[in-house]
Amino acid sequence: MRKLFLLIVLPLLLSAQQTRREEVRRSPNPADDTRPNSAKVPDVYAMNTQFRRVVVLRFKYETDLLAGLEKMVAREKIHNAIILSAFGSVRGYQVHQVSNRTFPSKDMYTKDPTAPADIIGMNGAILGGRVHAHITLANPQGAFGGHLEPGTTVFTFASVTLGVLGDDIDLTRVDDKAYR
Repeated sequence: MRKLFLLIVLPLLLSAQQTRREEVRRSPNPADDTRPNSAKVPDVYAMNTQFRRVVVLRFKYETDLLAGLEKMVAREKIHNAIILSAFGSVRGYQVHQVSNRTFPSKDMYTKDPTAPADIIGMNGAILGGRVHAHITLANPQGAFGGHLEPGTTVFTFASVTLGVLGDDIDLTRVDDKAYR
């Protein structure tokens, strides 16, 4: 009887730590949220470049993953880079995903400071010195992910690999939702 009680109550207690909140992400210029696409902006375009170096970062137990990335990007003077991979585990996490299909965009933040998970991967970029990282995590219930947020804390270790680009390429518009 006690085992049955634990099987029912324990998952409820563990899931009680997870919180969710939705946030509207208006453009800096609110008129951009109602503006149609511009014919001056191509549907897709290419930027050719090469890696100047590859940097492998290693994070220890209880390090905030995003804060550590930001610290090392500044310390290593990385202006532009591609996040190539990541692996390891976390003790808790916070991520967000887009949660609607019209402007202004909305983000759903999911936070669970008590939920361990494996880091399955990470991608994204360093854009003008700013970290834009997406992370994939997995636990026994499945895989999930989104934009990496503060509060994603390393468990066993984490390793992130960056392909550093030269400063001769301008990536600042790569994630600019108003550039359409």
